Amino acid sequence: MNIQPLFDALGIQENAARALADDLRTQITELQARLQETETHLEHLAITWKTVTALGERLPAQTGSSDLPEHPDYPRILAVFNEATGPLRARDVCEALDHELLPKNIEGTRAKLKRLVKLDVLTEIDAGSFTRKQ
Repeated sequence: MNIQPLFDALGIQENAARALADDLRTQITELQARLQETETHLEHLAITWKTVTALGERLPAQTGSSDLPEHPDYPRILAVFNEATGPLRARDVCEALDHELLPKNIEGTRAKLKRLVKLDVLTEIDAGSFTRKQ
């Protein structure tokens, strides 16, 4: 009986297993490096989280009006709505703010009113009519 073909088959399987083992060792080494990088990143995030939390505790409390965009018209617009008895249009707000009733001023005011709607401060009850959010 000739067992050489059996030895050849075993040799092929052994070489394949060694190659697979080498590939797996390489993958393990790469994964260990990635794991170390990720653990370092997690440590940095924990430090950042702790620092930001500590800084946040030192900041003064925010008031609701600080959510408004930084433009002098916004507080004035809200004052107009606080005194209004019903819905207002951009033209009405322009008049109350003593702006010239030019299209550019009316459109600019309309844009500000739309922004206040997006900030959930005003409600647009129908196209172009705005009221203070209840």
